[in-house]
Amino acid sequence: PPILAQADLLQLIPSSHLHSPLGLPPFTMVRINVLRDCLNGICNAEKRGKRQVLVRPCSKVIIKFLQVMQKHGYIGDLEIIDDKRAGKVVIDLVGRINKCGVISPRFDVCLPDIEQLASNLLPSRQFGHLVLTTPYGIMDHEEARRKHTGGKIVGFFF
Repeated sequence: PPILAQADLLQLIPSSHLHSPLGLPPFTMVRINVLRDCLNGICNAEKRGKRQVLVRPCSKVIIKFLQVMQKHGYIGDLEIIDDKRAGKVVIDLVGRINKCGVISPRFDVCLPDIEQLASNLLPSRQFGHLVLTTPYGIMDHEEARRKHTGGKIVGFFF
């Protein structure tokens, strides 16, 4: 086999592989947690004083989480846009959200532990909500206590 010079080797490598310092193909970032991206976007838009925020992609868990927030009056109207892909949601903000976030991993929460978890995560007993996923669906911690069920913690907002 003939010995190739460095210039000859560069001609053999596709140009798309030359962009990274190691000569590896360029990579695209993937979304790890779409719910975290959604709540982060809402929090940032709320801090900037925006009236609306567009969130994409959209999932069933995101919709249910936002419906719990809407039920308690933390956000206004939701408009779900079906673009035949991952979907989008336009959320009307009302200026009530101080903080919202995801708890990852989704820890198991039994009924007696809900109160302790709420005191650890929420600023006061009077306001703020934990969102749990239970066998009866996604709901806040007060509804889970009324229905006498535990589940896994998804996130919080206050």
